[in-house]
Amino acid sequence: QVQLVESGGGLVQAGDSLRLSCVASVPDFSSYAVAWYREVPGHHREMVAAASHNMQTNYATSVKGRFTISRDNARDTVLLQMNSLKPEDTAVYYCNVGRVGVNYWGQGTQVTVSS
Repeated sequence: QVQLVESGGGLVQAGDSLRLSCVASVPDFSSYAVAWYREVPGHHREMVAAASHNMQTNYATSVKGRFTISRDNARDTVLLQMNSLKPEDTAVYYCNVGRVGVNYWGQGTQVTVSS
């Protein structure tokens, strides 16, 4: 059974850092593209950071230079290092893994940044 389990969210102050982790129980994890999205109530879910199976990365303009996506294929894990957090980064963050024909989501983890 495919399962994506996220962790690492929480309440922090502006300027702090957090690291989100997502363990993906999918077969042949290294063949998947991975990504982090976030969603704020009343808004569309937006891509924050993405990485292809060979670690070509892409970031939303709003997080470029502050967030870093990485993957540990030996542990089937996707990480999102978030530095210099801002109140506008407050959202539910979702892990996503996918390849042709399949697409999986985690349950989401809340990140709240106070000013």
